[in-house]
Amino acid sequence: MFAPRLLDFQKTKYARFMNHRVPAHKRYQPTEYEHAANCATHAFWIIPSILGSSNLYFLSDDDWETISAWIYGLGLCGLFVVSTVFHTISWKKSHLRMVEHCLHMFDRMVIYFFIAASYAPWYKLVELLCYIVMGFFPALVILSMPNTEGIWELVTGGVFYCLGMVFFKSDGRIPFAHAIWHLFVAFGAGTHYYAIWRYLYLPSTLQTKVSK
Repeated sequence: MFAPRLLDFQKTKYARFMNHRVPAHKRYQPTEYEHAANCATHAFWIIPSILGSSNLYFLSDDDWETISAWIYGLGLCGLFVVSTVFHTISWKKSHLRMVEHCLHMFDRMVIYFFIAASYAPWYKLVELLCYIVMGFFPALVILSMPNTEGIWELVTGGVFYCLGMVFFKSDGRIPFAHAIWHLFVAFGAGTHYYAIWRYLYLPSTLQTKVSK
């Protein structure tokens, strides 16, 4: 009983910043404030994701690293671009229901692709194809890898995603819940990017300096 009351922001001064809780069969209806936050929290990361992906591409030493950089970069940039476009259309062009619906589905599909793409630099191409099929569970095979560098960063990124799900499921209960979920996604993506950059693409001489 205590937890629901603690999270009942509808009875506080913050109620104007949040949408009312809707049944499962009805559409999520953010407030104007939440619409703006949903767009901004992912639009902000579009340029950094493009620059970061380009950095991995230019640091690539062989064909596999180049392919991995492309796959990961497409997943990373696609995640933020598609999410931003979807939320912008949902906010400013909500009358385009078919377009909005297609973008919503595409937004969900990009998430699955990004999950697999985040692990692309850690595996060979054949293994990657298996993980794309697996979708949700690519991280399980990491435990069998002989080289465990970057494992903790990958785990930390996964924790960010999991914690973010609490807010993803809290629309109508917590102000800006969806935007907060976006931030957790950005933190998770940033943590995984750091692991990929540091342990797989950064030259060994610079890795030593970073470790110090």
